[in-house]
Amino acid sequence: MVTTRLPDAIHRTTTHRTTARSRRAQTFSVVGATTILIGLVGATSAHAATPTVNLGTAAGYATLAGATITNTGITTVDGDLGLSPGTAVTGFPPGRVTGTIHAADSAALQAKNDLAAAYDAAAAIPTTATIPVELGGTTETPGVYDSPAGTFGITGTLTLDAQGDPNAVFIFKAASTLITASASNVNLINGAQASNVFWVVGSSATLGTYSILKGTILALTSITVTTGVTVDGRTLARNGAVTLDTDTVTRPVGVQGPVSTTTSLASTRNPAPTGQPVTFTATVAAGTGTTPTGLVAFVDGPALRNVAVLDSTGHAEFTAPLAAGLHRIEAIYIGTTGFTASVSPKLYELIGF
Repeated sequence: MVTTRLPDAIHRTTTHRTTARSRRAQTFSVVGATTILIGLVGATSAHAATPTVNLGTAAGYATLAGATITNTGITTVDGDLGLSPGTAVTGFPPGRVTGTIHAADSAALQAKNDLAAAYDAAAAIPTTATIPVELGGTTETPGVYDSPAGTFGITGTLTLDAQGDPNAVFIFKAASTLITASASNVNLINGAQASNVFWVVGSSATLGTYSILKGTILALTSITVTTGVTVDGRTLARNGAVTLDTDTVTRPVGVQGPVSTTTSLASTRNPAPTGQPVTFTATVAAGTGTTPTGLVAFVDGPALRNVAVLDSTGHAEFTAPLAAGLHRIEAIYIGTTGFTASVSPKLYELIGF
């Protein structure tokens, strides 16, 4: 066998090209991994930003009104019942409240103020689609909806499909009225939760006899709940009255949305001498005071340097010597079930001085 040796110049050129390709492949791999991680953060953040309605202290109420609350028959209100500035709550008993009745007290006033803020915020959420007035016989996916006429009605069954996401939010904005027909129904499928359904009504809502509604009604004026209605949600009337008649109103608990987080980043020494290991510590904190779990990615500009697991105190560390120069370090908390993703401010680390 005859072995042909490449000339040294060609050999060096071939080796250089192979090495360059290898380095480019490694660079593309790192940049690609970083892009995927940042993409995950963006996707999680987008999910966390799905429009929802913060009810404040009004969330603890199954029924809340501004003028009067009137009941006929054996109604069950599962949750608190509140009225402010009005003082007339009638029909309890025979109606039953499993929580506390707050009539024109400080708690009711605070809940009414929170309801006003929630109503204004919900009304201002941008609409994602304009759909027909009649919702019966249709299936809607998560989103913020209004109608051309400014009203909504339900005859038959409206199906809300969360598409497997228990945190999916449905908001229906009726500029004037919401009217449900007798024996109409709202059906929740694929993880949809009554706690994440909101009916924002610019005037008044009327629920037909023996109908079933899922979600929280935020009405600017009044809510009339006729005989035998079941509400898996809340009846919250900002200015007017709530009228009940042998009904069941159950404040939903549901699946809570993910808790927001913040990520901070610190180093053991900055600036640091060349060749000396530097430890970067990411701290991830949750808005509720609970400790997040999951992964933190440490990036240096576009390059992924390390991925570490959060410990029981919400800290993750990365230690390494860095080349001389100025490094732009960030910690990216990827997020996990129950916690949103977050990114630390950039830390500019100077190596060599």
